[in-house]
Amino acid sequence: MKKKKLWTLGVMLILVLSTILAACGGSDTKDTGSKDTSTGGDTASSGEPKILVYGRGGDSVALDPAVVTDGESFTVTANIYETLVNFGEKDVSIQPGLAKSWEPSEDGLTYTFKLQEGVKFHDGTDFNAEAVVKNIERWKSDTDKYPYFSSQFVVGDKQVIESVTAEDDYTVVFKLSQPQAPFLKNLAMSPFAIASPTAFEANEEGLSTNPVGTGPFKFVSWVRNDAITIEKNSDYYIDGVPKLDKVIYRSIPDNSARLNDLTAGNIDIADGLSPSDKASIESNAQLQLIERPSMNVGYLGLTVTRPPFDNVKVRQAVNYAIDKQALVDAFFEGLAEPAKNPMPPVIAGYNDEVEGYEYNPEKAKSLLAEAGYDGKEIELWAMPVPRPYMPDGKKVAEAIQKNLEDVGIKSKIVSFEWATYLEKAQNGEADAFLLGWTGDNGDADNFLYTLLDADNIGSNNYTFYDNKELHKLLVAAQTEIDEDKRNELYKQAQEIISKDAPWVPLAHSIPILAANKKVTNYIAHPTGSDRLDAVDMQ
Repeated sequence: MKKKKLWTLGVMLILVLSTILAACGGSDTKDTGSKDTSTGGDTASSGEPKILVYGRGGDSVALDPAVVTDGESFTVTANIYETLVNFGEKDVSIQPGLAKSWEPSEDGLTYTFKLQEGVKFHDGTDFNAEAVVKNIERWKSDTDKYPYFSSQFVVGDKQVIESVTAEDDYTVVFKLSQPQAPFLKNLAMSPFAIASPTAFEANEEGLSTNPVGTGPFKFVSWVRNDAITIEKNSDYYIDGVPKLDKVIYRSIPDNSARLNDLTAGNIDIADGLSPSDKASIESNAQLQLIERPSMNVGYLGLTVTRPPFDNVKVRQAVNYAIDKQALVDAFFEGLAEPAKNPMPPVIAGYNDEVEGYEYNPEKAKSLLAEAGYDGKEIELWAMPVPRPYMPDGKKVAEAIQKNLEDVGIKSKIVSFEWATYLEKAQNGEADAFLLGWTGDNGDADNFLYTLLDADNIGSNNYTFYDNKELHKLLVAAQTEIDEDKRNELYKQAQEIISKDAPWVPLAHSIPILAANKKVTNYIAHPTGSDRLDAVDMQ
């Protein structure tokens, strides 16, 4: 009897409340993890969760930073995981991270790190020295499995990190087999973020789809080729951040569709936009233009183990055949400069004295004749997603196809889904392929050694280029502490690379993003891995 009366009273109260809400024009909406035109900045002022929707051109390959090499993956993992040391907010200066301080030995062979205390992984386990040791040992155990570890910390058959030991709960000591000038910069890179040992010891493969770090945001869900959702880590050890309650990374491959979604209010940030969109963004009072400092290179790779590019004269001919200035004018709208080296001019050690290859179709034809090129059609691989160094891979490929046809090289444009594209190129299956690189740490080593040394064939050296003289220079530069001497070694290296022509360096771009003006404190980092912990919404 009491239950019936209480139920009746409850119904009456609900009806009264519903009438009041209807009269006020109110509504009771709960977060479903989706985004409509009313979600985003407006919710911040209404007291509801601050949800930022980030539109990007492609999906992540995996969410275990140790096993991936692509920027789309690091875009997300940079906010779930953390590294021992961080880059500066706007540059590549070294700042504290999970390590609050560090001390190198005079000979450069020992680094002692003091760790932050009271930090926990998202699974509730403790971050400590033992966790750091287990992460390093994981990377050291299989260098083929962890491409960045191989490219940054393995020279020939020698591992640069000889050992890592936990002196106490919050002190870690690294011993190196040889000095490494960019050691701290390497440790600050996204691939060397610290994951929960409990998670990867229980299910290492599972870390790729269920990441567990210490970062300001925790993983929620992933719908492939649609959306990745992360949420605020309420137990984050730094007070006052993150400002956002949730971030949804949406994959929107078409540049125009992504900008349209931003204009309509369906997303709050759009990256990978076409340079031609700059004017319309600047003229829209609801939007803000964000320029990322240039630290990249877009290139056409020529796999040197596959005919006809096993002949250096054919590779040189392709360099002469491509009109880089026309590419920059047509597709970058003044937001790029033609490239002649595999690294951008902002990197110390850049060699401006390298002549490069001017646009010269007749010279290209002459070299092809000398090489005995048989006219067989090649495959020209076009990137399926926009990247900071190449806003529209298909259109760039079409322009290059015409340049090649003009000198007698027939090509067929092909493409694949992004993860497949990278895997097949890494395996040496492409004839010629479009790709690029955004610097991870602002050091020449991260471009020349990582992308073009024989040690990195099978990881980031997709052209399979192998030059013994170059290798000696790059290894010497890694261990040289004198910056002037290092820079001279890198300048010599660029001379060799230019002559051997495993690439056609195309452009160094200034990537643009756009955001709703309600988004505040968004800083586009030169490395392309943007942290969102300080981002807020009005």
